[in-house]
Parts: sequence; C-alpha cells; structure tokens
Amino acid sequence: MEFQNIVNTVLLIISGSIGWFAKELWSVLKELKEDLSSLKEDLPRSYVLREDYKQDIKDLKEIMGKIFDKLDNKLDR
Repeated sequence: MEFQNIVNTVLLIISGSIGWFAKELWSVLKELKEDLSSLKEDLPRSYVLREDYKQDIKDLKEIMGKIFDKLDNKLDR
C-alpha cells in the first residue's frame, strides 16, 4: 500500500504543476489580449494610415505645383 501512496503523491504533484502552469498561461494570454485590444484602439490616434498620407502628399504637390506655376507666370511678365 505504501507504493500506491507514493504514486498518488507523485501524480498529485504533477497534475498540480500542470494546473498551475495552465492557469498562468491563461492569465498571460488574457493580459496579452487586453494589451492588443488597447493597442488597436491607440494606433489610429497616434499614426496616420498610409492611404491618408499618400492622399495628403498628393494634395500638397498639387498646391505646390499651382504656386510654382503662378510664380513662373510672375517671372515671365
């Protein structure tokens, strides 16, 4: 009967360790999901989307082109 107690104790320790590890892994995963969610919310406020940037640069180039054309017309007179 002594051998059965040793086996039960070893199995208890192993299953307890696996349970603790699973709990820790679950809590870290939950925290990671929360961090990712907050990052998804904060990114649009901090950075410009590539498409928006390209459109703004295109608009600026058009405006600058008009200004340069006007300056060239002034020089030609």
